[in-house]
Formats: sequence, structure tokens, C-alpha cells
Amino acid sequence: MRRNSLFVLILCLLAAAGSAPSAMALPSYARQTGLPCSGCHYTPPELNAAGRLFKLMGYIDSVKDDSITASGDHRRAPLDMLKTLPLGAWFEASVTDEKSAQPGTQNGTAEFPQDVSLFLAGKWTSHVGSFLQVTYDAQDDHFSMDNTDIRFANKKMLGQKELDWGLTLNNNPTLEDLWNTTPAWGFPFILSDSAPTPAANPFLNGGLAQDVAGIGAYAMYNQHLYAAGTLYRSDHLGAPQPNGGIGAGVNISGVAPYWRVAWQQTGRTNNLEVGAYGMHMSSMPNSVTGPEDTYTDFGPDAQYDRTIGRDVLSVRGTYLRENSNLAASLADGSVVQALHNLNEANANVEYHFGNRFAGALGWFSTTGTVDPVLYAPLAVTGSANGSPKSRGLIGYFGYWPAQNLELAAQYTAYTSFNGASTNYDGSGRDAGGNNTLYLLTRFVF
Repeated sequence: MRRNSLFVLILCLLAAAGSAPSAMALPSYARQTGLPCSGCHYTPPELNAAGRLFKLMGYIDSVKDDSITASGDHRRAPLDMLKTLPLGAWFEASVTDEKSAQPGTQNGTAEFPQDVSLFLAGKWTSHVGSFLQVTYDAQDDHFSMDNTDIRFANKKMLGQKELDWGLTLNNNPTLEDLWNTTPAWGFPFILSDSAPTPAANPFLNGGLAQDVAGIGAYAMYNQHLYAAGTLYRSDHLGAPQPNGGIGAGVNISGVAPYWRVAWQQTGRTNNLEVGAYGMHMSSMPNSVTGPEDTYTDFGPDAQYDRTIGRDVLSVRGTYLRENSNLAASLADGSVVQALHNLNEANANVEYHFGNRFAGALGWFSTTGTVDPVLYAPLAVTGSANGSPKSRGLIGYFGYWPAQNLELAAQYTAYTSFNGASTNYDGSGRDAGGNNTLYLLTRFVF
């Protein structure tokens, strides 16, 4: 697809947005609370202070009693459930255009849809709520489990201060987090599923998403000090059970603990969070016995939100260090040395113009141990020099003509990709060839 066609598409999308009706089909959380999406978000998925509290308390707050209760006698369990199910959905369509087409493929990838998600999201009982997502992926042509977080939440007084606490069942480490700094809900908030991406990422950055089952606990003391911990096991959906490990790159040995601590300071116009998080995992690739690879990821994060009239300025950043001992991979010839490290840094600044427009600029960098077997030469996705180094910038602009309709454009520019800026893959492709314009339309209802 020629670039002038892409700009025509942008104009058509904006024209359609201008004619969108003012009435909004609100998602299940908004129906439950009686609030517009802006009650909990600056713009989705970025949570404001009220949205973080709503998530902390298990997605259960509502402005009215919409439950069925029946105490019965003491010999029978009480009934505590909603009159209606908290259902929601979204529909996403996109266009992806790379600076240089991938060999043997057509550029200007149009996906209609890119994906469709169904949600069971909101209050189940007085203390239990959920964010449960099932997604249809157009490239895989089937529905599968997506991000899922089911919570029990409660509160008590401790030393004349409120202690909010709860339990979580989830399938993606960092999904349970309250801030938009850690990988599950961090920047970039939209992403093409057809453009090339760097080969190296710490495993905590999406490497276990939807492939694990975790149970954990969390607490917030006096709306300042937050701590959480979750234990994860491999849960290979679609594979035979019990787990034999065949064909799975990660098979957690025992449990993999995830931890999170943070301090937040919340005011009328200023919200600050400073914290740290990490995870340790021992894994047996393609087996459940034998040598193990071990990984330890850890790092700090910070977020600052400043309200300026009706606008909000957000500054976010995180750094992840991964230390690994790949003894099992060394034994099967997948690496040339056992000890590795990765360093991943992300920083971004975003300005929300009310709750209709948002613009952001982000920087990212990944560096680490050179390994010509782990990062081998291969057209487009490989590395000619065995280095995981990738760096670049991301520019994002989002427009919400209605609070359940987003039109977004994002441009990703690479200064280095898989170890080099020129001929990085050994097949003549330059890092700049992967520069990507991504256009997205998302309907939420």
C-alpha cells in the first residue's frame, strides 16, 4: 500500500470520528460504577488515582446495589451475585506500513479485524471481581485466553490507618500492577502484530504472558505503601496435561516468585509512584527433567502525573536487568556460553489534552551479552554479529472522539536493531528498514 493511501485512510478515519454520535456505549466497568471511562482513566489504559483504587479493591465498587442477596437461615450459604453479568467487548482494526517491506511480502498490512476481545470484567460478588479477557487473533484464526486477573479484596484498620489487601489469580506477571510502568500495561499501549520487533527481551517483559498460572497476595497501607507477591507455574494452554514439557521453551521448575514494592504520594494535582519489581525463574526447555536455565529479573520504576487544568502530564520510566545462567541451553547447543545478561530501559512522556487527545514520545534501549548462536544471522529477525542491542524512539497520537472509540497513529523509529544500524541481519537489511507506521481503530462496548 502506498503511503498516500495511508494518509487517505487517516483522513477517512478522522472524518468518521467527527460524525460519531455523542452517546457512548460504555464498557462493563463504567456500567457498574455509573462513571464515564474518564472516571478511572486519563485515556485507556492509563489509570488515574481512582482507577488504581478500583483495581486495588478488586473491581467491585459500584454506585448502586445491583446484586441479588438472600441470607436464608444459618444452615444455608447466602446468595451474593449480580443481577446481570459484567460483559464487555472490543474490536480492533489496523494498518501497518514498514519503511522497507519484508522480503517476499506485501507492505501495508491491513487487518480487519486485527483482533476481537470479549471480557467478563467487573464485580462478581461483594468481595470478588475480575478482568477476564478472551481474544480472537486474526493471524491464528481462533479465540484463546488473554490477560486474566481475578481478585478477592477487602480492607481493615491497622494502627488507625486503612489496610487494603487482597488475593489475585492471574496469568501474566505484572498484570496485577496498578501503575503503567511495568510490562503488562506499560508503554507502548498499542502495537502492531506484523512488524518486526527486536529479538531480545527479559522474560518478565511478556515472555510468560498467558503461559502461566499464578496465585498471589497484595496490600496497600494508608494509600502509600504497596507490596505484592505472586507464585507462578507453567500452564501451557492447548498442550496435553499433565505437562510433559515437549515443545515448550519454558517449563518452570517448582514455582517462579514475582515481587513488587512501591510508594505512592497522591494529591489533587500531583501523583508520584516510585518502586521496584522482579522475578526469579528456573526452567527446563522442552522437558520437565534434566539441566535448568535460571533467570533473575529486577529493576526500578517510577511514574509522575501532573494535572494542569483539564489536562494531565505523565512521565514514566522503568529499567529491567536480567541475569541468567543458561546451563540447559548450553548443554543442548542453543548458546555458546552459560552466563548472560540483558539490560532493558524504557522512558516516555505523555500529554493528555482533556480526555479526547493524547500524544506521547518514548525511548527504549536493550543491550546485553553477545552470543552468535542465541542471536544468529537470519533475514529480518536475526543478528549478524550476535548482539541483542536495539534502540529507538516511539511517537504516539491518540484521539477519542467518544470514550469508547479510539483512533490512534504510532511511529516507531530504530537507530539500532539486533546489534547494528546497517546490515544488522547479515542479509542486507538496515535498522531503519523496520521503521513502522501503525494505524489503529478500537471500538469498546
